[in-house]
Amino acid sequence: MSDPVAAKSTFLCMYMSSHPDTLVAYVKHFGSVREDVSSAQMTSIDTKGMTLSYQTTGKPSDKKQVYVEFDPPLTGYEEVKPRLITMKLDAEEALGMVRAPQVTEFRFPTFALVTVAAMTFLVYVTMSPSAPDPSGLFQIGYLVRTNVPSWAVTASWGMVVVMHGSEALYSLALCKKHRTPLVTGMLYTLGTALLGLPILSELRRQAQTARIESVMKGK
Repeated sequence: MSDPVAAKSTFLCMYMSSHPDTLVAYVKHFGSVREDVSSAQMTSIDTKGMTLSYQTTGKPSDKKQVYVEFDPPLTGYEEVKPRLITMKLDAEEALGMVRAPQVTEFRFPTFALVTVAAMTFLVYVTMSPSAPDPSGLFQIGYLVRTNVPSWAVTASWGMVVVMHGSEALYSLALCKKHRTPLVTGMLYTLGTALLGLPILSELRRQAQTARIESVMKGK
């Protein structure tokens, strides 16, 4: 089967020639080139990666090449533009060429309700007495506690503290990077500490959306 991106390689290389700063950013960041790059060109592209040629200020007559692999590979031509935009953002932010776009609002993802239910049940079981409850309120919790190893509840809390704690620290770092307002940042950080990955995933999704929008506005 022919490569759908390679078939449009000439057009894409010609199009990218009008974005020299982006190509230089690709070379320096994804090509791990530490020298001062003066110019860069895309010479070929396919679903697996792109080949870039570049020149440095130290040796302007020397043309070098670097191959940048796509991870994961592109599945079709329609993925080229969003992938190159994402890579442009990654490279420019990593190189300090642009500031990370701002995330301004907190959104609670509906799929976090599953984690809310799980955490509520864990609290319920933890609070359940070790003896049968005459009122019946903690009967299910009592049955769970008497049918699992004595260390299971403690181990569950240990996993929550370690996983949610590390995710909350990462969430805090993202909030600083994307300059969230104080209340928004607190909601994402505390929300991640309580509910973990669902809140962190929503923050990352919003950050990615903001990055794409910032590029599209600049076009």
